Amino acid sequence: MHPRLSGSFPCISGHVATCLVLLLAIHALLFIVPTTAYTELSDDFLSGIPSGDADFDIKDGKLLAPILIPRVPGTEGQARAQEHFVAFFREELPEWRIEWYNSTSTTPATGDQQLPFANLLFRRDPPWTRDRPGRAGYLTLVAHYDSKLKPDGFIGATDSAAPCAILMHVARSIEGHLVRMWEDVQRQDGEGGKDLGVQILLLDGEEAFVSWTATDSLYGARALAEEWESTANPALSTFRSPLEQIDLFLLLDLLGSAGPSVPSYFLLTHWAYRAMARIEERMRGLGTLESDSKKPFLPDADKKASEFRPAGVGDDHIPFMRRGVPVLHVIPSPFPDVWHTIDDDGEHLDLPTVRDWARIVTAFALEWLDVKTDGASDATPPHPQGRGVRDTAG
Repeated sequence: MHPRLSGSFPCISGHVATCLVLLLAIHALLFIVPTTAYTELSDDFLSGIPSGDADFDIKDGKLLAPILIPRVPGTEGQARAQEHFVAFFREELPEWRIEWYNSTSTTPATGDQQLPFANLLFRRDPPWTRDRPGRAGYLTLVAHYDSKLKPDGFIGATDSAAPCAILMHVARSIEGHLVRMWEDVQRQDGEGGKDLGVQILLLDGEEAFVSWTATDSLYGARALAEEWESTANPALSTFRSPLEQIDLFLLLDLLGSAGPSVPSYFLLTHWAYRAMARIEERMRGLGTLESDSKKPFLPDADKKASEFRPAGVGDDHIPFMRRGVPVLHVIPSPFPDVWHTIDDDGEHLDLPTVRDWARIVTAFALEWLDVKTDGASDATPPHPQGRGVRDTAG
């Protein structure tokens, strides 16, 4: 069975995987403190969440069309995709910082040749933490932007051009709300509020070049997780390393086909899954979503703790989760019928589904960041059991 489809983490035995889950549970409990409130977005606010509409057109949509091309690492197509991402943020979201995290590696397809990999990070800090590295935690929205080497001409519309375009839409949609919220907080408090920002991480080298193994996959994610773990923030920082600054690692993959069913994979972040499922439920009730889905995209809101197993899908979250980062993995199971075939192109996307995911993820980000309809913000973050060090305000 392909590792991406396996019922356990690649290269982790059942016993070790069970221990991993227990260790992560202990790690999470260390950061839990009591909390008092979590305010959902109002119905009117939810109904007004933008869909992206023409920006997701596969022929000339501003966000999606430029990346519906092969994006194999080290190729001209990938360079064009990188230019598209950087130009979008520089022109439309100039307050977002852009950072490159480069690495090289050999691959089974290139022999001794070192192939370049480039992870792209787009980060938005509250004004009071912008020049204070190591102080803010980040909602981290993630997708991979590379495409498979084979079959020739493979585009990977669901895998993962559409998720990348969705994250660009999220960034643009939340920017104005963040600015108003932060301005209100500074006017009221004189200093600042919660030390919580958002970053979008576009990872390179997720796909295997020959066949999926622990060393032929996740090239960019493995390099970045290792780098962030070993990088020390300045003395007296709230967080010791960039890795610890990840409040939630929200990974989108294989999105854009009609009728997706996304399980809740991890007990530790099931509360976050339930929050996203609640958003979908409310949006459907309000008639905000377009797709003709007979079942919810996120059907596991009522999944019991006893039903979780130490299993998952091999993807970019693994190097981070192994280091204690909380992960919400939004990937359908079963995979789309077009998975890893030449048919995973723009023509096979279901655009109402793409736009609905854009709405759902935008609303989730706004709720997580505690944006209110009036631009004000509560003092408490949206963990129903509490979040501690990851949200410490200065």
